[in-house]
Amino acid sequence: MSGVLQQIGFLMPSWKDLLEILVVSIVFYRILTLLAGTRAFQMLLGLVLLVGVYFLARILKLDLLEYLLRGLFQFGAIAALVVFQPELRSALAHLGQNRLLRFFNRLEENQVAAEIADAADELARGKVGAIIAIERKTGLGEYVETGTPLQARVSAPLLMTIFSPYSPLHDGAAIVRGDTIVAAGAILPLTQFPVADKSLGTRHRAALGLSEESDALVIVVSEESGIISVASRGQLQRGLDRDRLAALLAASAVAAAEPAPA
Repeated sequence: MSGVLQQIGFLMPSWKDLLEILVVSIVFYRILTLLAGTRAFQMLLGLVLLVGVYFLARILKLDLLEYLLRGLFQFGAIAALVVFQPELRSALAHLGQNRLLRFFNRLEENQVAAEIADAADELARGKVGAIIAIERKTGLGEYVETGTPLQARVSAPLLMTIFSPYSPLHDGAAIVRGDTIVAAGAILPLTQFPVADKSLGTRHRAALGLSEESDALVIVVSEESGIISVASRGQLQRGLDRDRLAALLAASAVAAAEPAPA
């Protein structure tokens, strides 16, 4: 009887086993969430395929193929650190986004909101057109790839430089992820729905289009009127001033950090 209990012991996990399963599940879920919609996710699928081929080669006793893949995997860990460096850095940054550290992150989020609001206000005063997409829970990796990659901390002077009329990146969108500008000159999808206000230009239509396809918050500065607008969930809120925009961005950051309802 005791032998039978030992054989089926794995069916009765201890609280430590359950804790380990929970932690590993959360880590894998976070990794897949961060990689979804990016080129790294496609590379990860390719890696999974290679692992499957390796085990198939072992089963079928294809010695040469097994030897080659084993050698690839031995040096693959170092290569993966280089290839996935941006995603690993982003993953480590996201590890701090939990309730225990939210109080400390709040100061940083407010600073980022202030920098973006300052930039939008200065651009509006000079009637310089701009579009800034702020990534929330839905990844914007596919749109990042359409622009020029950046890894620069958000600042008002940098955003103003990007959208300067003499900048080669001013016609596209800047994409912000956390406290980092990850791309500039990005191409966003135009809305597929009729726009009642015919005065709205391509930037406004692109902002609406992205907000319809994701939960991103998209800021638009009109170069004709200098009006600041924000697109969210397919709706456009116009006529914002600097303080209202900063408050909206800060509130959006807090909402994005909240866990989804069960």
